[in-house]
Amino acid sequence: MTCTGIRETRELLGRGEITVTDHVQSVLTAIHKVDTELGAFVSVAGDEALRAAEAADAKVRALGPAAWADQPLLGVTVAVKDLVQTEDLPTTRGSLLPNRRARADAPAVARLRAAGAVVVGKTTTSEGGWSASTVGRVGSPTRNPWALRRSAGGSSGGSAAAVAAGLCSAALGTDGAGSIRIPAAFCGVVGFKPSFGRVPYVPACADRLAHLGPLARSVSDVVELSSVLAGPHPEDPDSGLGPVGPPRAPGALRIGWIEFPGTTAEVRRVSEGALPVLRGQGHRVERIEVPFPDPYPALVDILAAVEAAGTAPEDEPLCDPGRLAVVRYGRRLTAAAVARAEDVRLRLRTTMRSVMARYDLLAMATVPIEPFDAEAIGPDGADDPEGLRWLAWTPATYPFNLTGQPALSLPAGLTRSGLPVGLQLVGPVGADDLVLTTARNVEAELEPLPVAPDRVTERML
Repeated sequence: MTCTGIRETRELLGRGEITVTDHVQSVLTAIHKVDTELGAFVSVAGDEALRAAEAADAKVRALGPAAWADQPLLGVTVAVKDLVQTEDLPTTRGSLLPNRRARADAPAVARLRAAGAVVVGKTTTSEGGWSASTVGRVGSPTRNPWALRRSAGGSSGGSAAAVAAGLCSAALGTDGAGSIRIPAAFCGVVGFKPSFGRVPYVPACADRLAHLGPLARSVSDVVELSSVLAGPHPEDPDSGLGPVGPPRAPGALRIGWIEFPGTTAEVRRVSEGALPVLRGQGHRVERIEVPFPDPYPALVDILAAVEAAGTAPEDEPLCDPGRLAVVRYGRRLTAAAVARAEDVRLRLRTTMRSVMARYDLLAMATVPIEPFDAEAIGPDGADDPEGLRWLAWTPATYPFNLTGQPALSLPAGLTRSGLPVGLQLVGPVGADDLVLTTARNVEAELEPLPVAPDRVTERML
């Protein structure tokens, strides 16, 4: 059995067709059988998850349907990216370096558990989430459930692959330059990067680029997860935004459609399948040029400076070689160079405020290319002698980390080779509910993808 969505899980449990314990046990069994080839998990919560499941069953028996009144995720299985701290499972941060942080639940994990979710494991990430693939030194590369020789994307690739393969109903990811949306697009699931500060990120990231958000198989599930995750927390000074508002009828919107450089013909064909849907819903869609200069050099300087500051020379033998190249570059940066990069960030935010005054939303392909080799950190053929263009192939994702805007990737369809393509919707800062509502409406009219785990689990289970 593969995992169902949140609503379906509630209905099955409410009718007594399954118990939480049986459901969690089937998930754990599937993970152990499938994941040796998929590489989505670095640790699995066995006894801990079953104890939580037994407690959930006791609550369902005692309260019946009322059990979901204060625990809307009761019995729902979730996985947590290995960058996010958990009390009952080790957090390696995808690294051989020791994790000196206290073993305690991050606020987002604590909120999921308080809502009744059962954590089934920690998912694979690259070291510190540095790359947009999920290749590292802790475990095997995470593979795409649609084609195991292809990348799941990253750095939340383990979370996306686990959801796509039906090994959990939802997962937590982090996104510092596209790390939720890229794997969501590659694996054919929904991934949401909320507005910066909407979901508390503890410990906070010095680069102020990272967002924490959910991945799931439907926009409706992402909406439910977002309502649980969002809200201020005293340990994250940036988390000033409250919970996401209720979905609202967006009316006719002004949408700017952008095609970023490097978009392949197949990605263009599939992503543009959403254009008739958007227009058919009454929205005015206008093709526009990319409205800003590429901020990639500034992104690299900001990321490299923070990576260098957090990595001691004695740690180098244990570092991922690709990330180490970034660290060494960061050590060569001057304060003036970092200040110039921050000025680019400020100017980009100013530009995007002006753009979002003209458009309610922006739409585009999430990633301009199809998934590449599972063991690579990027597509072949990149001219990158210094190792500093590791994110340059995903130009539609990282700008919106620099601006802090909410952005969501949902499946737009499959290429002729059978690989998913993502459609990205981007809104103004704070307009998370508008992005989610529009995405749900678009999803309802797009052809749903077949379920990826049928290809994986039928062969392996």
